[in-house]
Amino acid sequence: MASVDVIKCCLDSIRQISDDIKDAIVYLDAGSAESFQFLGAFPLFLELGAVSVCSLENISSLDKAVGWSTNSDPAKKVVVFTSRLLSDAHRYIIRCLSTLPNVRGCAIYTSISEVSHSAYPDSPLGPDAFHEYESLLVQDYEEVVKKQEIKSHVTGEYNLKESTASEDEGWSQLTSMEADATGFDGTSTKIPQQDPSIACSDNISQKLMVSVHHFPLILCALSPRVFVLPSEGFVAEGFLSSEHENSISSGLPPLSTGKPSDTEDVSPGVTLTAQFLYHLALKMDLKLEIFSLGDLSKNVGKLLTDMSSLYDVGRRKRSAGLLLVDRTLDLLTPCCHGDSLVDRMFSSLPRRERTTSLTQMKGSLSHLKNGPVRLERAPLDVQIPLEKIIGEDESKSNFQLLETIEAFLHGWNTGDSDAQIVELMKLSRKLNDKSDLLQGSLVSTENFRGAPYLEAILDRRTKDGAMLIKKWLQESLRRENISLDVRIRPGFATKSELQPLAKALAKRQSCFVKNKGMIQIAAAALNALDEVNSSYWDALNSAEKILHVNAADTIQSLAAQISDLINKTVLDGSRLQNRSNTEKPKGLITLPNALLLTVIGYLLAGENFPTSGSGGPFSWQEEHFMKEAIVDAILENPVVSKLKFLQGLSEELEANFNKMKFDKKKEGSSAQLDSVDFDDDQWDSWGEDDNDAEKDAGREPAYGDMQLKLELRDRVDNLFKFLHKLSSMRRNSPLNELMLALESKHSDDSYPTKGLLYKIITSALEKREIPGLEYHSSTVGRLFKSGFGRFGLGQAKPSLAEQNVILIFVIGGINAVEVREVQEALTESSRPDIELVVGGTTFLTPNNMCELLLGDYSYI
Repeated sequence: MASVDVIKCCLDSIRQISDDIKDAIVYLDAGSAESFQFLGAFPLFLELGAVSVCSLENISSLDKAVGWSTNSDPAKKVVVFTSRLLSDAHRYIIRCLSTLPNVRGCAIYTSISEVSHSAYPDSPLGPDAFHEYESLLVQDYEEVVKKQEIKSHVTGEYNLKESTASEDEGWSQLTSMEADATGFDGTSTKIPQQDPSIACSDNISQKLMVSVHHFPLILCALSPRVFVLPSEGFVAEGFLSSEHENSISSGLPPLSTGKPSDTEDVSPGVTLTAQFLYHLALKMDLKLEIFSLGDLSKNVGKLLTDMSSLYDVGRRKRSAGLLLVDRTLDLLTPCCHGDSLVDRMFSSLPRRERTTSLTQMKGSLSHLKNGPVRLERAPLDVQIPLEKIIGEDESKSNFQLLETIEAFLHGWNTGDSDAQIVELMKLSRKLNDKSDLLQGSLVSTENFRGAPYLEAILDRRTKDGAMLIKKWLQESLRRENISLDVRIRPGFATKSELQPLAKALAKRQSCFVKNKGMIQIAAAALNALDEVNSSYWDALNSAEKILHVNAADTIQSLAAQISDLINKTVLDGSRLQNRSNTEKPKGLITLPNALLLTVIGYLLAGENFPTSGSGGPFSWQEEHFMKEAIVDAILENPVVSKLKFLQGLSEELEANFNKMKFDKKKEGSSAQLDSVDFDDDQWDSWGEDDNDAEKDAGREPAYGDMQLKLELRDRVDNLFKFLHKLSSMRRNSPLNELMLALESKHSDDSYPTKGLLYKIITSALEKREIPGLEYHSSTVGRLFKSGFGRFGLGQAKPSLAEQNVILIFVIGGINAVEVREVQEALTESSRPDIELVVGGTTFLTPNNMCELLLGDYSYI
């Protein structure tokens, strides 16, 4: 039987629609582009005969002119892939069709099922959502065509709204065009009486054929058995919890209480997640035995069970176990800076900017009166700095062609103001930016002799991953007959060893193209091992280890250590203020880092001292020292990231800080007056300096010093109430019973530091009882249990250890450390033959956790 392969399943799904892709322009929205990039699907589109692959959000009239196909005829059909609701993508699709007037066929593939479209509160579509949208899209397209022809008839020109959109037009033109057409509410705009001479528009619009299909496999596969959802996809953006007493963040499940909840009153992200997993199993031809751990996971399990039917159960499918786990059962693992090269890469590399902002979404209600209803997750598409590998000398020659093209375009037909020439020149200037051109991305399908790069390093520690990359580079250089006069030492691969190897391999263009996947991985590793990034990660990792050691000692030592780390932030902040702008600090702990370490400290206190006081794990005096340290740290570091508990105080804090700087400077200047004699010129210059300092001081703060401190203390008190909630997760909850059961039969010193997934898989494969793990019976199973069970024909409860395929999905997200630990648990078990697939809502870094717990989406 074929092994489970998420990447192969996704690529096969694309091949199944090859008839639509052939000779078509393929448009991808941001979520789909992110997904297909990891899958390496762009060469597949070329293989299937696509004319070109373009961005749906950045439509250009040049899309029809530039293509891979040798066919010179303009494309007459488009294929749109979207990971959003049809109502969200509608404005882009209308713009696409109006930009390409020759198009007569439009096939739309959305990752959101028809049932989800009709069930989502903000969607205007009904039960027959796909057919409704087909007719609405044709109707709106007709309105656009008619209005443009009426306009062209009045002006004496015929121009079907061929968009020459530049990057400056953005949403303004799109919104105005949509206003000219129709709002997506099922109502049409009244059209003025047309002149008979332009009645041919009906014939044009009637030729447009629209079809809408469900394409569920839009996901980011990091390896054949590890995947997450696209960051700009509708499922990942959905809230996982609404604000109530057990919620901590809209992007995380609520804290588990063990009490049953109503599946009808769940957040949109929960329903969307269940729909995604159901259709993923259908595509992979798997019959799921569903297990859940955590309150939200149980709701998803119930929804999945309700979706199953006698037809699904009766089909011959491969049996698989689905384990659903709430992220909030283990917040510690993703908050920590663990030993993983891939986690370091994702944390240190810059990310692509989001293509769309949810504040600008008009197709659906992205914001309610009480705040946003969707998450803006960081894109998974990292930008790998390849210019450091290629080198300045080698890269200069790559831009000579672009400069020649730009000079040619400037000189070509200067008297003609053709918009396409203008756009080509803008495109050339944009390509001339090295920072845009020389950037790489991670692609999970690129491999070295059949071994995918990303999969090979995904479950490796930092040292092992770097050594493996060094081995790949050495073997490739040997295969290309490239000699290198560099001494390579055995053992851990350092940046000074990897960089010359990668540069030598990239020096020749043919070698660079042939080994581009390996060079991109090497460049990403070099960035992660850079002194600045490495020292920053190692400093936080050391601080977390110290907290773990103190947590195993006494609660007093843990409290003292947390206070010391916060006080260190004040010192580091002062050092940072004294540095020049061009000098980047190394290993300094910032205020958000210190607050995340405080969160880790409280989580450790809750785990190691679950029976501590009801008001919090620490005494009043210990918490008072922490609060004062945080207040001082905030006053010394006014420019902080988006912290929820400081909203509305940022300007006041900065004004207060500038005033403090001005007062110190003034005191220093007055002290110099007593010891230095000034002539007239010096007095004039001193007065000018004083005026400049007054300008730097900015406006006077609305709060006085004491009033600002009192306001800050109130905000910090709210922060600590939130920390109390986090530390009390194990107190009087099923989580305490679960952790005690998982740790009871293991005496290994390293076992307590392992993540929850490792402990669950280890216990499940040992066939031990896991408290709180719920099995969701299928339709037939419930029938046997309720009906035939009285005759002795009951169905035995299955076990995860009995499954040959186990799919783990963490609602809230995963990181690379957990992937490695799950593989370790499988290797150490008696069932290493089990095929294990790990998935999650998103890929989490410590910075992501800081944003979720302390940023805009926190429920502090």
